[in-house]
Amino acid sequence: MQFIKRHANSILLCLFEILVGILLLINPAKFTVSIVTAFGVVLIVVGLISLVEYFRMGPVEAASSQSMFKGLLALVAGFFCAARAEWFIAVFPVLAILYGLAVLVAGLVKIQWATDLIRLKLGRWVLPAVSAVISLICSIVILSNPFGAAMALWIFTGVSLIVEAVLDIISLVMVFAQGGEGAAR
Repeated sequence: MQFIKRHANSILLCLFEILVGILLLINPAKFTVSIVTAFGVVLIVVGLISLVEYFRMGPVEAASSQSMFKGLLALVAGFFCAARAEWFIAVFPVLAILYGLAVLVAGLVKIQWATDLIRLKLGRWVLPAVSAVISLICSIVILSNPFGAAMALWIFTGVSLIVEAVLDIISLVMVFAQGGEGAAR
């Protein structure tokens, strides 16, 4: 139970990655459009709140807060996301490159994690190292974009999210079981 309390954020993030991976496998285009549309609605609400706050402030405070600008920007972005969610599917290759870069960074962090385990003589460094290698391979595949169809890349992304999240959870449990609580990230 103490393990779950200490690593709740990491575990929740891994579970969220697994859920997103599964949803991407079920219907990648619809899932993406739904997420972008929902994000647009949230931005619209945030924009409206910011505009209301602007007009409730005194003139001096309002002038320095830039709440009107922030509200208008959120509204424009929100309406764009809500009305043109399919546009994001069209620009998917750029988003895939950004995702590939994020996976690359995660792989580099995992290399340090595995190296830290070796240097701290905690053992059980193999699984984080394997996870790092998988992350690096996935990032290379994503960044080189060998897939002709964007949907195939979404499926690959879903599978890689699930595999990485499961490996990360197993790594956390193994490090905790060995007593390396301070080394777990």
